[in-house]
Amino acid sequence: MNILVINCGSSSLKFQLINSDSEEVLAKGLCERIGIDGRLTYQPAGGVKEVSEKAMPTHTEAIAYVIDALTNEDTGVVSSLSEIEAVGHRLVHGGEKFASSVIITDEVKKAVEECNDLAPLHNPANLIGVAACEKLMPGTPMVAVFDTAFHQTMPEKAYMYGLPYEYYEKYKVRRYGFHGTSHSFVSKRAAELLGKSYEETKTIVCHLGNGSSVSAVLNGKSVDTSMGLTPLEGLVMGTRCGDIDPAIMEFLAQKEGLDIVGITKVLNKESGVYGLSGGLSSDFRDLAEASSEGNEKARIALEVFAYRVAKYIGSYVAAMNGVDDVVFTAGIGENSCLIREMICKYLGYLGFEFDAEQNNKLQGIEGEISKEGSKVRVFVIPTNEELAIARETLALLS
Repeated sequence: MNILVINCGSSSLKFQLINSDSEEVLAKGLCERIGIDGRLTYQPAGGVKEVSEKAMPTHTEAIAYVIDALTNEDTGVVSSLSEIEAVGHRLVHGGEKFASSVIITDEVKKAVEECNDLAPLHNPANLIGVAACEKLMPGTPMVAVFDTAFHQTMPEKAYMYGLPYEYYEKYKVRRYGFHGTSHSFVSKRAAELLGKSYEETKTIVCHLGNGSSVSAVLNGKSVDTSMGLTPLEGLVMGTRCGDIDPAIMEFLAQKEGLDIVGITKVLNKESGVYGLSGGLSSDFRDLAEASSEGNEKARIALEVFAYRVAKYIGSYVAAMNGVDDVVFTAGIGENSCLIREMICKYLGYLGFEFDAEQNNKLQGIEGEISKEGSKVRVFVIPTNEELAIARETLALLS
């Protein structure tokens, strides 16, 4: 089965066409600047990357260009639209309504719309992508794979906030967690590397990128995760502040003359390692280079980040009463040997023995950075959310 995987943003659309039998990526690409002017990047497997400027007033035009590229006589990978047998959509927030992936129906779309206020920047854009595909591919089955679904196994003690209970009853204010597709994919692969049943493992996944989260996966189920009602909670990230004293918001509002919109912008767009570095950069590569050249703020930003990750790892060891393995994934986790080393320096109490030479070899590839005999094993596992979505889609339609 050929499955088209769609990841829609407000002005962008990532896609991959995956053969579910071989799990080969037949083609992939990106539509950018939707609603502005439009740019399509398309690359067939083994082929040359093509970039073209195309008018994309809406996501419907973007999807149409994707279909045209996939079925193009010269560089296409399928001869007709009929060879695309299903579409898997990434949807960010399913609230408490969805604990697993589902086939998209009118009822499902209505339920997702009811979660829009929990993810106002993401869910509406995701639904626009669904509508565009339905318009251009009528009759093709569509599946929704939710970022939040994997974490719906968290117990109440992990997801409830210390707020009046009525806010949970009225507005469903609770921890939801994100990056669930990645955490699920990577923790399953970790069990394979351990040589253990997924249902008999204690794994901590560190999904470290511009947006970062840590999860505790006990016997194949998420029992805690660092992001909360929104992706703002948890680790210090690229531009997000992560955990702070809530009273800071009122304090800064008074000092800086900001309203709640202004404060929220500071916390989401101007904080994290970007803010800590004095506005130098939210890119960890830039910060690492600056730190090596003696930039004190860049050094502090990196150390704060690594320390926060290590603290979450420690808390999740307690939550699961032990740990078998820790996994690094996503852009920073897969590629930054410096950040991994900084975090691993805190893990000696677990009986972990660090293999510095192996760590320096692993950039974007799978491997282990713990020495033989280490009581806790540490892996680097590249995430593949598109493949995970394709697998979920195939499983549902089968």
